[in-house]
Amino acid sequence: MVDLEARKEKIVGFMTEEAYKPLLLKELRLILGVPSGDYETFNQVIEELESEGRIYKTRGDRYGIPSRLNLVTGRIQGHERGYAFLIPDDDMLEDIFIPADSLGGAMHNDRAVARVNKKSSSDRRMEGEIVRILKRANVTLVGTFEKSMSFGFVVPDNKRISGDIFVSKSGFNGAKKGQKVVVEIVKYPEQRRNAEGKVIEILGDKDDLGTDILSIIKTYNLEEDFSEEVVKQIEKIPDTVSEDMIKGRRDLRSLRMVTIDGEDAKDLDDAVSVEMLDNGNYRLGVHIADVTNYVTENSPLDIEALRRGTSVYLVDRVIPMLPRKLSNGICSLNPQVDRLSFTVMMEIDTAGRIVSHDIFESVINIDERMTYTNVYKILADKDEELIKRYKQLVPDFALMHELALILRKNRFKRGAIDFDFPEAKIILNDKGKPVEIKKYEITIANQIIEEFMLICNETVAEHFYWTNTPFVYRIHENPDEEKIAALNEFVYNLGYSIKGINKIHPRALQDLLEKVKGTKHERIISSVMLRSLQKAKYSDESVGHFGLAAKFYCHFTSPIRRYPDLIIHRIMKLYLKGGMSEQKTEQLNGILSEIAKQCSERERMAEEAERETEDLKKVEYMKSHEGEIFEGIISNVTNFGMFIELENTIEGLVRMSSMEDDYYNYDDRHFCLIGERTHKVYRVGDIVKVLLAKADVSARKIEFLLEESDEKEEPEDFAQYPEINKTKTVRGQQVRGKAKADSSKAYKKPARKRKAVDKKVLEQISGKRKRKKKKSDKI
Repeated sequence: MVDLEARKEKIVGFMTEEAYKPLLLKELRLILGVPSGDYETFNQVIEELESEGRIYKTRGDRYGIPSRLNLVTGRIQGHERGYAFLIPDDDMLEDIFIPADSLGGAMHNDRAVARVNKKSSSDRRMEGEIVRILKRANVTLVGTFEKSMSFGFVVPDNKRISGDIFVSKSGFNGAKKGQKVVVEIVKYPEQRRNAEGKVIEILGDKDDLGTDILSIIKTYNLEEDFSEEVVKQIEKIPDTVSEDMIKGRRDLRSLRMVTIDGEDAKDLDDAVSVEMLDNGNYRLGVHIADVTNYVTENSPLDIEALRRGTSVYLVDRVIPMLPRKLSNGICSLNPQVDRLSFTVMMEIDTAGRIVSHDIFESVINIDERMTYTNVYKILADKDEELIKRYKQLVPDFALMHELALILRKNRFKRGAIDFDFPEAKIILNDKGKPVEIKKYEITIANQIIEEFMLICNETVAEHFYWTNTPFVYRIHENPDEEKIAALNEFVYNLGYSIKGINKIHPRALQDLLEKVKGTKHERIISSVMLRSLQKAKYSDESVGHFGLAAKFYCHFTSPIRRYPDLIIHRIMKLYLKGGMSEQKTEQLNGILSEIAKQCSERERMAEEAERETEDLKKVEYMKSHEGEIFEGIISNVTNFGMFIELENTIEGLVRMSSMEDDYYNYDDRHFCLIGERTHKVYRVGDIVKVLLAKADVSARKIEFLLEESDEKEEPEDFAQYPEINKTKTVRGQQVRGKAKADSSKAYKKPARKRKAVDKKVLEQISGKRKRKKKKSDKI
């Protein structure tokens, strides 16, 4: 494998040279000096490079680098309107717009090669066409089955899949109209021809209890059950720690330590201990479940864990990376039982600097299983009952609080970026129905664990970086300069600026976040800033973590639920025991890049699945509140309307075409809508009242209507938005034009004051003629 990878790099390097011209296969063999006995291996390497999209075979059977042939390799991101974007493998390239008639049969998430037909300009994005599909992403799809007398079709749940899947009568397999099904694609789409498939599984009627979440699980190919091979392996794993298993480990069972997690957590993989040393420094111990003791290399369990990559935390269940006998049992750091662990012991001074550290295998016995809620009540609320109950641990919690604040201050001092996006806590009843949605409160108890895990991960990453050991790092690359320049222009229009954009330091972005904290611009600036940054990922090379302003970082602290943590535990133990031979180093160097890539992809998939179940339950919850009035904040403004966020984090759209009291212009520099006649301005951060017009569960969308304010507002001075291009909506149609200092003369439509609920608009959006009465209780 190492040899093949080395050959790949040599071939790609040769083709990247400026003097290279596309060559035939036989010409490549000749120039690269491939012996005749090695032709088969060489052909295999060329085929793999082509399938990976790193080289391209032209119609004349010549090979070259895609970028030298005006081609880009990447992943298709579909859109419900039929067009798509190619997201390039090269993060430095911009996305390429692919019109619907230029997809060439490619579907959402397919890997493909696009030819660039139109370069980007100031008012137009790059445009292209798909010339080759490298790898199909969709073998099966989930959707709603519909049928006629002689044929059927499946409407995909994933709106990014454009076009229904045709099903012949022989492929119905008992499916009935309106049922949720899994369809296997037997023929992929071609120009002007839909994909064809057959029903392979019926999930149930679309309104049946549990079918909604099950559909998402099947869409993302998540598996709750484990194979027979894995089950047989875990049956042999003991439920308790024996004396033989403890041999060679440092015994920390007398050291006082706790776990601190959420109330519902069952896979407890980290424990902490803290002591004050005689020299005034802190000794922080982070003790992580030793999962590799049970998940042996290349065993069925290990192979399955890598394939899954991560545990997936859906709104109503967890789909674990490891079977529950391990994740909730012998690997979980449950209290008052012996557990095998991997310990990082750090001495930290009062400035938050690591003075010394030690990494070793250990055996531990947790004193208490604490929750964030109870630790917060002890530290902040001074809850007398809890203080009495945990009296021997209270001094430890005070020390943890003290140390966490030092570490946090030190981290922000060096420039770490702290995004403060509200998270939702969705509470379901025993039937899976959402009964309450509220903001998830982050307290000092959460911050204690966050800071301790961060400093531990940094310590481990730096330690093994300097040993020159093959490793898997968590990296966050520096942002693209063009994106930072665009961000700077954006915030400038809102009255802010960013220092040193030519060589941006994370501290400059954190300074901006601190300036806007608590202002109406906080949400929009944070969102745009986040989109301007690269995505964090796993890599076998350490390039630092921009967002944390850390030179070295890895994921070490969650081996129960993340495979990168598990694999580096295995590497660390091997190194510490002197088993890192030259042969093992070569083997790891040959596989870690692919493992990092696999884990990054599985992480993104898990995030999408988790977000989709949350969105589903949010819309389902709001469905029962249609017709009610809420207060919210304008979180974003676009050329088609405004997004409104309610106190409980739920977001919905007010369409510009439903704002009938005036014609509105979109100011794309100041992120606001301006009324032509009334000069009324709606800006990001404004508080508005909205009526919930429609909660569309199948589309995962919420639509609001603006309510007339009880207070009379003075029209704003329109002159503060001079000569700025805006989008004007005229009876639902959008046109471009310049704003005028006095647009009232051009506006001929007579003013009409809207009722609290415009029944005509409400009927158009939701199909309902009656509105529900207001309820005094808010969400």
